[in-house]
Amino acid sequence: MPKNALVTLQYGPYRSCGIVEHRTFRLEGLQAVLIADGHQIILEEIPDWNEVHLVVNGETVFQCNINDLDFGGDGKLDPLCQEAREAVLKAY
Repeated sequence: MPKNALVTLQYGPYRSCGIVEHRTFRLEGLQAVLIADGHQIILEEIPDWNEVHLVVNGETVFQCNINDLDFGGDGKLDPLCQEAREAVLKAY
């Protein structure tokens, strides 16, 4: 995938401190890794609990449980962020 791709980051609500709602704290590292590669990110809330999907050109290229992502940080040490980065780079 060329640099400056448009990546839609779809995320669902998850439970934290007994409250279920859409939050982006666990997405910060993932966003940082993708932005560092020159991609543009669109955040889109979805109703599916605990889900994260990366969509490039209308195709879901990566998905995971939002609770598996590291909280905060820059994403460089999170193996899921690196896996997502590679999936976006290999997308057509």
